[in-house]
Amino acid sequence: MDEAYIYVKPENFKKACLYFHKKLSSPVVMMFACDERQKNKCFRIYCVFMGVKYKKWVFVTMDTAQDTSVFESIARDIYSAGLFEREIKEMFGILPKGNPDLRSLRLHDEVWPEGFYPLRKDFEAPKSSCAEKKEYVFNKVEGEGVFEVPVGPVHAGIIPSGHFRFSCAGEPIINLEARLGWTHKGIEKLFEGKDVNFGVELSECVAGDSAFSNSNAFCHAVEKIYKIDVPEKAMFLRTVFLELERMYNHLNGIGGIAIDVGFSFPAMYASVMKENLLCLNKKLTGSRYLKGVNIIGGVSVDLTAWKKKTLLKVLEAMEKDFRQLKNMLYSSVSFMDRLDGTGVLKKKTAEDLGVLGLAARSSGIERDLRKDFPGVYSKIKFNAAKEHSGDVMARFNIRVIEFEESMNLIKQFVDKIGPGSINSQNKIEFRDGVGLGYIEAWRGPLFYWVKLSKSGIIERCKIVDPSFHNWEGLCYSVLGNIIPDFPVCNKSFDLSYSGNDL
Repeated sequence: MDEAYIYVKPENFKKACLYFHKKLSSPVVMMFACDERQKNKCFRIYCVFMGVKYKKWVFVTMDTAQDTSVFESIARDIYSAGLFEREIKEMFGILPKGNPDLRSLRLHDEVWPEGFYPLRKDFEAPKSSCAEKKEYVFNKVEGEGVFEVPVGPVHAGIIPSGHFRFSCAGEPIINLEARLGWTHKGIEKLFEGKDVNFGVELSECVAGDSAFSNSNAFCHAVEKIYKIDVPEKAMFLRTVFLELERMYNHLNGIGGIAIDVGFSFPAMYASVMKENLLCLNKKLTGSRYLKGVNIIGGVSVDLTAWKKKTLLKVLEAMEKDFRQLKNMLYSSVSFMDRLDGTGVLKKKTAEDLGVLGLAARSSGIERDLRKDFPGVYSKIKFNAAKEHSGDVMARFNIRVIEFEESMNLIKQFVDKIGPGSINSQNKIEFRDGVGLGYIEAWRGPLFYWVKLSKSGIIERCKIVDPSFHNWEGLCYSVLGNIIPDFPVCNKSFDLSYSGNDL
């Protein structure tokens, strides 16, 4: 088992978190609460760290009495815990004592009344919106010549809602604050009381561009709780589909970066390539976005000889097309000039914020779950991408490298797929328990922590999309740039509003 749970007294919680933060050189990758009042008359808080060296996920856990609902904040010492503590206060009403910022994240003050905490088990929805008009207080930057530019929450395109408040002195941005939560849909509450099969379907609706990654991580968590041995063939198939999801999203990102600097032809070229991959997904699985493929214990779709041949043929054509796309982009001096040195996120800043995935690897943080917790990736040759400059160019380069590596990985895994079962033949035996499912999705690590009852009902499902960690990284990366560079900085991170606003 790769999960270690360490239960500590409340007075030792902060000390234990600081110890593992330094010992494991890990940010807070997850921090959440569970309502245990019916069984244990307390709320239970978990703080999770990644122990790459030990191949372990360390959970520091404490109980806080239901009548006090307070715990000592660690956010001043571990910055990556700040947003998680705000979330715990907002969703459970548990106060992180000492946290300097307790503003709402998703339940906007203008419409949400005080005293209603959705993730408590006895929650009842308010009958009306907040009667007392409130205003969200943005951080103010004051001084001669400083002015603010609000952008959103409604945007000109078809993207979801997000509000950005720029503070500028002349042209350079000196502060950017993002206010999200506009697409909050209560996903974690929707999981409660449902069976695991419904949970698979619901996980595919968390973020449309990562439907397969989400269901994969959820299945992983449940399979660990039920001790299900997933056949190796099914694991190979999951990895093929995961890399296909990574490929079409990286094409979307590459094209988006091109369009945001006014280079429309390669953007359209990338769009055609993405469409070809989505059509391939449809042929292989019946779903353009790979929905319905993951099931508890394996997958529902096999790759027949014809499908393998079709897949490899499309990849062969894709290699040629991608070579053309690269030549268009890398040979354009004006395109390269717009990316080089724009939107720099320094390594130390990324580490302090707990930035993960693609954005972290672009800033010199060599973390990739496919390498650190490899699973079936240990059976093939895999080269993790890395860059060090931390700018838009680095994030663009990571996409290019990972796209080409994904094609290489798919070929290796297809070669290993032979006869055999594509799902577990063991009868599922319901048992209560908890488990952490994780996957290196195309943006970065995606986590599902699931708690099940003895009858197989979901009692708690905590989801952390890499976007939750990385939005603050975007806000820091634009400092010193001008507002017209924000779109390309934003696209280079390519974060999910839906994945963040759970």
